[in-house]
Amino acid sequence: MKQMMKQFGIAAALLLILLPSLPASAGSEEVQSTISKFKKRDKGIDSFFKSSYAYAVFPTVGKAGIGIGGAYGTGYVYRNGTKIGTAKLTQVSVGFQLGGQAYSEIIFFQNKSTFNKFINGDLKFGAGVSAVAITAGAAAQASFNNGVAVFTMEKGGLMYEATVAGQSFKYEGKK
Repeated sequence: MKQMMKQFGIAAALLLILLPSLPASAGSEEVQSTISKFKKRDKGIDSFFKSSYAYAVFPTVGKAGIGIGGAYGTGYVYRNGTKIGTAKLTQVSVGFQLGGQAYSEIIFFQNKSTFNKFINGDLKFGAGVSAVAITAGAAAQASFNNGVAVFTMEKGGLMYEATVAGQSFKYEGKK
């Protein structure tokens, strides 16, 4: 227990160091740049933008851990290409992990039902949802899983891990 608390303290310290370097909230230009980078890396992802009920773009998610870790990011939520709100992503992970990294994430919602779970705070990702690391042709092999499709693109850092993690979200509609 003492070792676990020490690891938690170190992971928390890493997050406190890493998080201030992340933007407080993603700007529209940063979101559009992120979308462009995903499309440039894999043109097939465009079909998800066209067929999804809605999607959330997190330009930068910071992740750090030593034994126990976490991640945090902010982004915008879109419906029919129009910004309808903002979202915060948080993640807690447990297992073998060491390091820190930053990545971008886009979550596509297949239908209104899944999207409503997201905006009501009822959508959480556990071990059953896996993200597709975007590479040329990856989107063609991807599909919706329980109403969502998740794509990530590494931005930098180095993280060794074999963990169990869960992501949760907080949505705030456009005012």
